[in-house]
Amino acid sequence: MPLSVDKKLAILADAAKYDASCASSGSNTQRKGDGVGSTEGMGICHSYTPDGRCVSLLKILMTNYCIFDCKFCINRVSSNVQRARFSVSEVVNLTLEFYKRNYIEGLFLSSGIIRNGEYTMEQMVAIAKELREVHGYKGYIHLKAIPGASKELLEDAGRYADRLSINVELPTEDDLSELAPEKDRVSLETDMQVIKFKIDETKDAKKARLKPPAFSPAGQSTQMIVGATPTTDRTIMTNASQLYQTHSLRRVYYSAFSPIPDSHSDLPLVQPPLLREHRLYQTDWLLRFYGFNVNEVLPESDPELRLDMDPKLSWAIRNKDFFPLDINKASKQALLRVPGMGPRTVDKIVRERRFHKIRLDHLKQLRCSVKKVKPFIVTADYWPEREASEQQLIQLVEPETKQLALAL
Repeated sequence: MPLSVDKKLAILADAAKYDASCASSGSNTQRKGDGVGSTEGMGICHSYTPDGRCVSLLKILMTNYCIFDCKFCINRVSSNVQRARFSVSEVVNLTLEFYKRNYIEGLFLSSGIIRNGEYTMEQMVAIAKELREVHGYKGYIHLKAIPGASKELLEDAGRYADRLSINVELPTEDDLSELAPEKDRVSLETDMQVIKFKIDETKDAKKARLKPPAFSPAGQSTQMIVGATPTTDRTIMTNASQLYQTHSLRRVYYSAFSPIPDSHSDLPLVQPPLLREHRLYQTDWLLRFYGFNVNEVLPESDPELRLDMDPKLSWAIRNKDFFPLDINKASKQALLRVPGMGPRTVDKIVRERRFHKIRLDHLKQLRCSVKKVKPFIVTADYWPEREASEQQLIQLVEPETKQLALAL
């Protein structure tokens, strides 16, 4: 007996929850003319990973059947799960009906591989094309590029999607060979380069005051599973840094390995601490927005992130000679290394000190946590009396760490 659309939705939305790379930020494209949807509206459905984390956006698979046998994937060909598949029209109708009811902000569409990557990608592009061209849908679309799809299909996908993503799946080629031998890191990164080239080409055309059609205006992203192999944090972040530099990615998503039903015997039996995922995201931000590099945050002598300490604070403790910084003289790049200070606070300080000397009270007015930054700074009216111990610094800068660790 054929499955109902409701039953398919239950199966395929549940199967999609393992993919974390679905943020809708980054697209403010104004598509001209009347139509359905907006990239900035509210009303987002949420799906949940097995460990309780909330993942924004409605995410569905076109099908949870896959010809590949990746050991970490619940939808692998050897997995004993109930299978389902949406038709093109079913996905289109679901998206429009959910949108009209203000249930979703946009569509995140991925899929297992049917027949081959080319055929599967054709079906996904057909969904996006019908939404855009037939129904005038102007909301957010994130398409997951399928391994094995042609360059032409990837370019078609980018014309209709706000964001494309290609999952590298695991941090290294060796990890991929061990747990997903049918996938090839070189091929995955080749597809990333196709998307990057097309995005750059579109940007260059706009700079030349031409009017090219939009191509993946929210960029591209990827996801890697962490904790399924013994790969170190240093190796993970080195690979992430290379991906950012080589392919101009908007985001690398780190998904803590979560044991799945019917798990493969090669996978860990115990879930790694979720706090590790949090520390990887903090490190990612240090690399992208604070001017750090991997060797500073994760030196060869210390290749794992501390779970009890923010990586920025960990760097500060290893480099005590760098502090205290005179907040009225230090460069913006130096101030970004002060634990407890973010880019917005630093920008305010640099702007304000042009007109007057910064005092502790001024930091309060700028909504900076004076308690957190005091051990690391000098102001017009303050100099640290003595050097705080490591434990005191942890309590000052990260008082929530203990509670967070216990909760996770």
